[in-house]
Amino acid sequence: MKRIQPAKKIIGTVSLPGDKSISHRAALLGAVSSQGITVHNFSDGADCTSTLCCLEKAGAKIVKKGNTLSVSSPSGLSSPSSVLDAGNSGTTARTLCGLIAGKPGVKATISGDSSLAKRPMLRVVKPLRSAGASIGGPSGGASLPLEITGTRLQGVTHVLETPSAQVKTALLLAGLSSEEPTTIIEPVSTRDHTERMLGHLGIPLYLDRHSITMAPSRAPRGSEWTIPGDFSSAAFWIVAAAVLPDSSVSIPGVGLNPTRTGLLRVLERMGLAFTVEESGLWGGEPAGTITVHSSRLRGTEVCGTEIPLLIDELPVLAVAAALAEGTTEIRDAMELRFKESDRIVTVVKALSAIGADIVELEDGWRIKGPSKLTGGRVSAAGDHRVAMALAVAGLAAEAPVEIEDPDCAAVSYPGFFSTLDQLACRSIEE
Repeated sequence: MKRIQPAKKIIGTVSLPGDKSISHRAALLGAVSSQGITVHNFSDGADCTSTLCCLEKAGAKIVKKGNTLSVSSPSGLSSPSSVLDAGNSGTTARTLCGLIAGKPGVKATISGDSSLAKRPMLRVVKPLRSAGASIGGPSGGASLPLEITGTRLQGVTHVLETPSAQVKTALLLAGLSSEEPTTIIEPVSTRDHTERMLGHLGIPLYLDRHSITMAPSRAPRGSEWTIPGDFSSAAFWIVAAAVLPDSSVSIPGVGLNPTRTGLLRVLERMGLAFTVEESGLWGGEPAGTITVHSSRLRGTEVCGTEIPLLIDELPVLAVAAALAEGTTEIRDAMELRFKESDRIVTVVKALSAIGADIVELEDGWRIKGPSKLTGGRVSAAGDHRVAMALAVAGLAAEAPVEIEDPDCAAVSYPGFFSTLDQLACRSIEE
């Protein structure tokens, strides 16, 4: 249980953990690079640790000192002697499917915790099978555990039925060793970290507005760079500074990839007062400093192609909407039902319990504000992003908010609560 005391304001500079999505991808591509990849500011979240453990079991060489990580595979990947445990990480499970599926002679079983076992896997299994992958599992591969036998894959054209950067990454990883070019068509654009990193590592890609084509390639070249701070982690401080009076937060070294910063664009039309100072490309990724000040937010509509660009930030956006003037409607976000929890239900239950006017929709929420958040006990249902969003709500509440199972925040942001304690004018009580 974590008791969050109301705060008058938050002030300060935030040093963020490395971007979780980029960290996963750096480790995965390092595992198919004979020269090796070294990155600084690697994420210390539990999800990325799951990826490292799985890769090491599969024969990758992992050297980690602090937040500097080196990954290589001088002898190539091999069949692990035990199950690859993805823990709570959907990214780990789905991307490993693609990595292993294209490695002839490698056999592996991928499993995960009870939450991950409920998450859909056919979205990655079906397109990999269309390229010749051998993947079996419960209900035809609909869920974990999945048994994969690596083989030489065919190059095919995939049309992503579900907007998913995880699936796209799995298909690109598999396509690195396929016999013909791999083309991925995205009717709705998703985050492009994998394409940027492949380009940075010398893998030729042809990018059109809605398609990616990659020829079969040799292993990625070696490289060393610093991973920008995680924008999804920055989102909590952005919203907290916006909704608390007299607040100002500066976030240096944060990733500014436009396929990740949809929250900024939504909050800008809600009235967010902020500045952005770019500092160049870090490993192919734009980075810089975001500074946010207290703002008078107003309701808006969020739907359609915006949703994939801020899917992870929607729980904390719901908190901002509850404190904004007017009505906010968030639609086309059915994907929230297939995260670590059913986030549509979890957010409604928790915010309603502390006084928010929020209604569950089939694919999102309708939220009327501004609400007076009364405080109380809430459950994050073991979901890291919901837990941290509720902590932001607690800062703006009129009475303390007690969050059950707060340790789940360590999945992506182990230092979140200590950073909150440093920024808030009142500290957290255990």
